[in-house]
Amino acid sequence: MKIVTIHKDNIKNIFEELTSGLGGKIIFDADEYTLEVSNNFAKGTIVGFSFNNAVSCLQFDMTFSEDIKISIGNRDISPVYFCYYSKGSLSHSFGISGTERKLKKFQTAIASSSLNEDNILFFEKNTSTKVTLIVVVTQNADSLENNFLNHKVKEIFFEKNPSGNFFYVGSYNLKIAEKIEQLNAIAQTGIVRNLLKEGILKIILAMQIQQHSDDMNNFSKEINCFTLKEMEEIKKLSDLIKESPEEHFTIKSLSKQSGLSPNKLQEGFKMIHDRTVNDFITHMRILKAEILIKNSDLNISEIVYCIGFTSRSYFSKIFKQKFNCSPKEYKFSQNQLAITA
Repeated sequence: MKIVTIHKDNIKNIFEELTSGLGGKIIFDADEYTLEVSNNFAKGTIVGFSFNNAVSCLQFDMTFSEDIKISIGNRDISPVYFCYYSKGSLSHSFGISGTERKLKKFQTAIASSSLNEDNILFFEKNTSTKVTLIVVVTQNADSLENNFLNHKVKEIFFEKNPSGNFFYVGSYNLKIAEKIEQLNAIAQTGIVRNLLKEGILKIILAMQIQQHSDDMNNFSKEINCFTLKEMEEIKKLSDLIKESPEEHFTIKSLSKQSGLSPNKLQEGFKMIHDRTVNDFITHMRILKAEILIKNSDLNISEIVYCIGFTSRSYFSKIFKQKFNCSPKEYKFSQNQLAITA
């Protein structure tokens, strides 16, 4: 079994360590590192970025040809690790020879090591695995710029457990998966991209901390009533609607396709999206309409047809509710922006 170590204290050096252990090529753009790997041992990408040297994020989208352990640790910064994986197979242990805890898809995990043992992530061979790992520095948190987040994380997950390792696995949470998708879908560049990344990353952290609080106080009964298979089906349907919102989806057809009852289906969408199934379909159609208005030469009537609506007046009404202007006004404003750019 191959072991790769990450023990440096900044994102640049971390990627140099990853390249040394996995091979591949580093691409640096706008404070974001991407390691592209394609060799006999590993294929995929690892993306990383950091804010104020206080919060870092690593995203693995990798397939390894043999079992691998990635050893992560840095005693100088005493980090708390927030882990979420949405695909594949992943286990965690404290130390190379520690007890392995297998994580389940769509579950949050939080770990800190008061005993300064490394955190080990175990990836199974020949399994495409997607993992998001957020690292929050706690050592000297009081001296960090804008340190409120770091100080509170230290207080909650480190100081309350001074004598040993801390490990928590939460209940299933698809809302976090949705936020991670938003993080990965950011198309802007430069400072706008960095600000959006930082904002979404902090929301993900807040959701994981809230998840921990809810689980500790037994407030997660609604989430716990869903099995992993049911969560996977709900996620699959959500992705299907996002990809093709113009399709004629009905509660009956989606229920039949997923094997979930109509009530279970509605509960799942309300839990993840804070919307009913039909409201989610309408929402995704409006988002697709906005993209078409911005990026196509179609007129409004053609766009209404393309997104699955039959009534232009109804489309205009709900579009105005979301964007505070009519589709025609929105299209005009986009044309003006293009002229002045």
